[in-house]
Amino acid sequence: MKKQIFIAAFSLGLVSLGSNHISAQNSENVNTTVNIILADVISMDFGTGGSGGVIAFNYVNTSDYNSSKNVTVPNSLVINSSKNFDIKIKSEGANFVSGANLIPVDVLQVRAIPGGSLTGIMNEVTLSTNDQVLVSSAGLGANKTLNLAYSISAEKASKVLLGKPKGTYTQTVTYTATAL
Repeated sequence: MKKQIFIAAFSLGLVSLGSNHISAQNSENVNTTVNIILADVISMDFGTGGSGGVIAFNYVNTSDYNSSKNVTVPNSLVINSSKNFDIKIKSEGANFVSGANLIPVDVLQVRAIPGGSLTGIMNEVTLSTNDQVLVSSAGLGANKTLNLAYSISAEKASKVLLGKPKGTYTQTVTYTATAL
């Protein structure tokens, strides 16, 4: 009987030693480091209302030359930026050009208008070859849309446009988004 008790106690001892050993092998830790690497980004593109980047003012009769003309383009620009930013505008040349015929770019007013998802201080500028702030302190974000209104006053139409040779006068306008 003593022999059976000894064998039972020895067996229990081995089982308990073995289970401790198994338990230690079931718990191991391995660590790794995960990095998220960010860069500042800013991009701008024509929006759904950008008309392929072409804005047209048509003067076909005397009433056109005696009244203001406005072209509003909703969602004209779409901006993505990881920082707050300004949007500047300028023309690439001093004149709208049709062959040898010229119209000064300062006939055109451009205004940032509310209604898009872009926030910031909206301004109106007279187009020139110098960078001018159209929107200042715009808030960062993805797919921020800006509505733009282009206008030529009745006074400019009658004093500057009237009497110019017919034709399509063209000038490139550049918008620049700059992170703050």
